[in-house]
Amino acid sequence: MKKTFKSKFNRIISMLIGGLFLTYVSCSTESSDEELTSTEVISSTELKYSDEVEMISEELMTIAEDVYTSDEIGSTSKGSYNSDYLPDCVTVSVVVTGNTKVITLDFGEGCELPTGNTLSGMVYLNYELDMESTSSAIELALEDFTFNNVAIEGGADIVRVRSNENGNPQGTSNATFEATWPSGDTATFSGTRTREWIEGYGTGFWGDNVFLITGSRTYISRTGNEFVKEVVTPLKRSLSCRFIVSGVLEISRLGNTVSLDFGDGSCNSKGILTYPDGTEKEIYLRRFSN
Repeated sequence: MKKTFKSKFNRIISMLIGGLFLTYVSCSTESSDEELTSTEVISSTELKYSDEVEMISEELMTIAEDVYTSDEIGSTSKGSYNSDYLPDCVTVSVVVTGNTKVITLDFGEGCELPTGNTLSGMVYLNYELDMESTSSAIELALEDFTFNNVAIEGGADIVRVRSNENGNPQGTSNATFEATWPSGDTATFSGTRTREWIEGYGTGFWGDNVFLITGSRTYISRTGNEFVKEVVTPLKRSLSCRFIVSGVLEISRLGNTVSLDFGDGSCNSKGILTYPDGTEKEIYLRRFSN
């Protein structure tokens, strides 16, 4: 009996020690993904959060340009123009003072865009009514705004060019936003991005709109790490796809740089991350898909 009891006791102790070891390894792995060494650039987890805030910024710029385009085409064309990007659940209010137009977009407590993202709160747009001008300035501000339950504060100044050197509309935004996830984690992103509207302008159908994105931005992660994200090959975004479909983004931290290749144009969440030593790894981006 004593021998049997001792054998069972030893097995229990071994199981407890094994469990503690697995817990330690699990916690260590999770921690190492967030607490970067001086030579690491960005963790796979933080890369997914970073991609989410990129999507938020893109969608806000799309909203601003869609509203402005409706005014632009409506005032310069002979026929009527209607865009189907903003759904009926958005309440639109307009105040015109002199030559300035202020538009309030009220997404209420939750309004789903055609892209599948759910927004709430207010978006304010302010611009002059000179639609004959070759370029215009648009101010964007937010109030009690959430994007897929992520609270967003901040704003953007957008320079809208009717026709760039390629003959396409183009918007260059200088933006600063802070994101707060339901968990309480926060991140900030600021910088300048240019979005060239290469397909779908003037059709009124949101699903055929395609943009090329260039520029750079600073991203400060949930753990306080600072990253510089610079587009080295224009990023291609089709609104019909949740993900960037092609292009290359470089991400730098403390003098080390990785590159993220978004692929060959296929609509998927895959990307190829290339490390400073040349090794490559296939990753899956987040974009609120989980």
